[in-house]
Amino acid sequence: MSLFDSKIEEQLRSILGQMQKKVQLVFFSQEIECQSCHDAHQFVKEIAALNDKLSMEVLNLVVDKDKAAQYQVDKVPAIVVLDEAGVDTGIKFYGIPGGYEINSFLGAILSVSGQKEALPDDLAKRISAISKPVHIQVFVTPSCPYCPAAVVTAHRLALENKNIRADMVESNAFVYLTVRYQVSGVPKIVINEKHELTGAQPITAFLDIIEKL
Repeated sequence: MSLFDSKIEEQLRSILGQMQKKVQLVFFSQEIECQSCHDAHQFVKEIAALNDKLSMEVLNLVVDKDKAAQYQVDKVPAIVVLDEAGVDTGIKFYGIPGGYEINSFLGAILSVSGQKEALPDDLAKRISAISKPVHIQVFVTPSCPYCPAAVVTAHRLALENKNIRADMVESNAFVYLTVRYQVSGVPKIVINEKHELTGAQPITAFLDIIEKL
């Protein structure tokens, strides 16, 4: 049974029709101790089937541990977004990017395919100047209308600078992380494990923290 009805499927097909270059999705799963992996697998599979420029590879977190290490994947379900050359963009989704988050998932695919707006020169310079490793985690829930904007911003930073990696983390799927980072509301943004932002912050707010790391 399909996750999307024919009307939504047609809308998704239309959006993905804006893709310029190929995009590869790497899905990491683990059948044991992963309740949401089956649904996440179906979600990615159905999306990938909607456009010939999209491809999907399915890997196992344990069996394919070398690949998991290469992409810095440490939990499942996980979706890694690669460009047409198979290069890791630093963009990841942990959990199912459903509900409102389908917008950030589609946005990531389009951006990596080359369908993105140019950044103002001052912002582009600030982002390109970042030379330290930066890890951004954006905690979300599917019912949060403000979360996709935070995820899109984090992913754009990763796309613009190879030193940055950015994860969407679905809070309900990773309760131990919501406890660790004291996530009481979403979106909550955690940068390099200890610096925090709450709400849908502008890209400048991210940069103000990153530049002080």
